[in-house]
Amino acid sequence: MTASFSNLSLAEPLARAVAEMGYESMTPIQAQAIPVVLTGKDVMGAAQTGTGKTAAFSLPLLQRLLKHENTSTSPARHPVRALVLLPTRELADQVAQQIKLYAKYTQMRSAVVFGGMDMKPQTLELKRGVEILVATPGRLLDHIEAKNAVLNQVEYVVLDEADRMLDIGFLPDLQRILSYLPKQRTTLLFSATFSPEIKRLAGSYLQDPITIEVARPNETASTVEQRFYSAQDDDKRRVVKAVLNQRGIKQAFVFVNSKLGCARLARSLEREGLKTTALHGDKSQDERLKALEAFKQGEVDLLVCTDVAARGLDIKDVPAVFNFDVPFNAEDYVHRIGRTGRAGASGLAVTLVSPSDMRLVSDIEKLIKTKLEVEIYPFEDDRSRGNFNEGRAEDRGQGRRDERRPERRPERGFERRRDEEEPRERRSSFRPAQVSRDPFFEKPYEAPTVDQASAASWEASSKTVVAKPGLSANIKPKRKVAALFKSGE
Repeated sequence: MTASFSNLSLAEPLARAVAEMGYESMTPIQAQAIPVVLTGKDVMGAAQTGTGKTAAFSLPLLQRLLKHENTSTSPARHPVRALVLLPTRELADQVAQQIKLYAKYTQMRSAVVFGGMDMKPQTLELKRGVEILVATPGRLLDHIEAKNAVLNQVEYVVLDEADRMLDIGFLPDLQRILSYLPKQRTTLLFSATFSPEIKRLAGSYLQDPITIEVARPNETASTVEQRFYSAQDDDKRRVVKAVLNQRGIKQAFVFVNSKLGCARLARSLEREGLKTTALHGDKSQDERLKALEAFKQGEVDLLVCTDVAARGLDIKDVPAVFNFDVPFNAEDYVHRIGRTGRAGASGLAVTLVSPSDMRLVSDIEKLIKTKLEVEIYPFEDDRSRGNFNEGRAEDRGQGRRDERRPERRPERGFERRRDEEEPRERRSSFRPAQVSRDPFFEKPYEAPTVDQASAASWEASSKTVVAKPGLSANIKPKRKVAALFKSGE
């Protein structure tokens, strides 16, 4: 297998561009995929993020498309011949920039279309004709419906980060787009992780694909040091600052799970004196691109972002990644920490775990097949925030105790056995009824007499009422009531 780019039979314009970019040795995915793609076969490529998948499919595509190279200004001479689909705007923009650098000394035209931007400039570029189109699925469908993009001459299709496209619901869009393409084409599917859904997608649209796996699926890069620290929500910022100071880290990604949490954390870290910017889906595309550019230029220390930045972003020499929130999807953990330790460099991945996150940590352990140890961060004042190991065991099914309320224990000298403290009757939950000492209740039952039955005690008065003859003793006679007004006689 070829190990150096100089040994590849690339055309002179491509070889010159690769040499200018400083490419010398190929990564494993490049060494295995490039020769296969050059033969025109379908490929399913699985590799760790940050291993050069973009060059693995871009260079052989450009090599095979050079036969269509021409200097004509007619748009009809420049139809779309290669289509690259990606899940996010940032990744699409990055891949388009890389392809332009590879095709720098050729006559091949490329363009990128994604949402969040005005369609008019994209429409004008498409109308002039492009051979290589990089796009996100939603915006590409907009251009197809507007008759701006015609895909009936596409020869190559690349589905990059296909698992992410399925996660965010792009499967119906992908099926619609693929229905516009010719049946006879070469399809390349690249992803950092393989799932059953991805394999079903490949079975539907790839023809006898060659599977290339340069590493165990869902494996993390060996160059990344992974640390897990227990921290309550209120202490997470403190741990981030302590790690930055202790390790002398100048730049880092900080990942959170929600857009609102991203904005709040960025403001909080900014108030604490760190140069911070936020990147999430609610920001306009112009703001997102400016945030990325500021981070690349070193104007920003921390890029606080959601998983919109977890896939494929290639920013060199980022020394650390912080998972401020443990990702809900275990596969996102693999992509997040792939933002550091790229191209063989070393990196640090710190995940901050609260007691309620242990189920998510267990999911990560199952995915990467590695035992993860959750530690307590050693602050300088050596004040730990509760025994996290106890919380971890209890979260797994043995009950949960609030660590912020330590169990109150008796002082030394007052610890006595409960058997010696109280008599048996007190310790028992059963309490016998109290026995009355009133002598009235101790007398035997006596049947009431006729006089007692005919007149109740509360109706007795000083003047005894005698029942009229012929009436039952139980029928009460009418009482005499004083009249308000005396009737005249």
